[in-house]
Amino acid sequence: MADRVPGIPRTMRTVALLTLALPAALALAQVPDLPQPNGTATGFVFEDANRNGSRDPGERGLAGVAVSNGVDVARTDRSGRWTLPAWDGAVFFVVKPSGWTVPHEPDGRPRFHRIHKPSGSPQLRFPGVAPTGPLPDSVDFPLRRAREPRTFEVLLFGDTQPRNLREVDYLARDVVAPLVPQARRFAFGAVLGDIVFDDLSVTLPLVRTVGAIAVPWRYVLGNHDLNFDAPDDLLSDESFEATFGPPYYSFDVGGAHFVVLDDVEWIGVENAKRENPERTRGYYRAALGPRQLRWLENDLRLVPKDRLVVLLMHIPLNEVRERQDVLRLLSPFRHTVSFSAHTHTMEHRFFGREEGWQGEGRHWHIVHGASCGSWWGGLPDERGIPHATMSDGTPNGYGILRVEGNRWSWEYRTVGAASDESMRILAPDAARADELRGTRVFANVFGAGELSTVEISVAGGAWRPMKRVLERDPWYAALVERDRAQLRLPYLPLPGPSVCTHLWTTVLTERLEPGVHALRVRETDPWGRVRESVRTLRVE
Repeated sequence: MADRVPGIPRTMRTVALLTLALPAALALAQVPDLPQPNGTATGFVFEDANRNGSRDPGERGLAGVAVSNGVDVARTDRSGRWTLPAWDGAVFFVVKPSGWTVPHEPDGRPRFHRIHKPSGSPQLRFPGVAPTGPLPDSVDFPLRRAREPRTFEVLLFGDTQPRNLREVDYLARDVVAPLVPQARRFAFGAVLGDIVFDDLSVTLPLVRTVGAIAVPWRYVLGNHDLNFDAPDDLLSDESFEATFGPPYYSFDVGGAHFVVLDDVEWIGVENAKRENPERTRGYYRAALGPRQLRWLENDLRLVPKDRLVVLLMHIPLNEVRERQDVLRLLSPFRHTVSFSAHTHTMEHRFFGREEGWQGEGRHWHIVHGASCGSWWGGLPDERGIPHATMSDGTPNGYGILRVEGNRWSWEYRTVGAASDESMRILAPDAARADELRGTRVFANVFGAGELSTVEISVAGGAWRPMKRVLERDPWYAALVERDRAQLRLPYLPLPGPSVCTHLWTTVLTERLEPGVHALRVRETDPWGRVRESVRTLRVE
């Protein structure tokens, strides 16, 4: 008798065995827009004791492990066997349980799936999946024991998005190199979509560069990672599948449940023309589609409600067509958070009952800053790397998600010339004493949001609150105007300024004597951590 996977209740194993006995293919066929099964796939999830990736005699099956075909989710029986409906184009994958790991490529990509495309991908500009032939008699997934504490950290990259190898080098030197020595602190890393910038031939160089940070890596599909010559959404991720596997899936780490979503729906040119005959190109929109939504419902149904559930996607959740459905499915869980990228800005968004959230409080969604910043734009520094400040004034960088059981916290880290800076204080360098009162001071607090408290101390005086405002960052706006005044820039221009959601301001009311005085600003974040910065003001 095979051991069950720790953490999977006996009742769930019973339900799984009953589920496997039901006519799943018939149920699938009754739902419109879902794939029509033409067969059955079966196999084992087993303990890969000798770590060779193959099921050898004596290697036991693991009970209670979830396996999916991208729509249905079933748990393995007592012997480790799973059975699911199959169709041409299905991608089968194991949901890695806590305390176990899957084999990985040297660059950190997990091998946890089996693509079933008997004839392979259609001919596209960038190659997709090679013909897989018929399904084998047994599709087996190896798992290996791993130490996974309930307290761990996850490294998050927003859009890395290099358009060429030169920009891969920017990422390597600006973001990756400083993190290589820190790799052991992270349980895994995730790139939140727009892995590259349309040229999919840059994908593998990017992946191998990011893989220098020696942790397992998970990749999210972004709108710039699509096969743009695909006729529809179903075939728009052929290159992504060939490189990474399924575009949506889930896995457990240290007791937390992580869900990677594909929220980019591609409308090919012919379908676009049917909507509007004047269209000459395809386009994308934020959506999951019925297949993925059904899978998400099936996936979350098997997750205990006291677990932390973390969603990783590319386009912010508020833009997703099925936002209310996603929030409804998350609502029974007491501990949730979701991350996206896409906007090349940094923002905290919250969803309550008006947006479809049915649980306690509000659902917290973090729009993550981009590792490429403003698409590698702006004046290069002494290393030849553009400063790449984003349109809300945030320097490029990365995030760290910290998980402690079913609790979480997050912080944003800057890189390059702004490395380890937590904020930018905007005040005059000098002012006359009789002109100082009434001067506005700003603080752009990177990674902060409405739940942060920001205070200022002027010339050693008492701390007093600053007011959060939704305005453009004045420093960044001046930077853009400076660039626009140039007739010809020897570097990529910056995007126009956008509203900053992490900007605080106050008016100086203090009477200051001539001399040099300190302006100190501190932020207390939602988790009680305090970050402080200082700049000087010369009073004449």
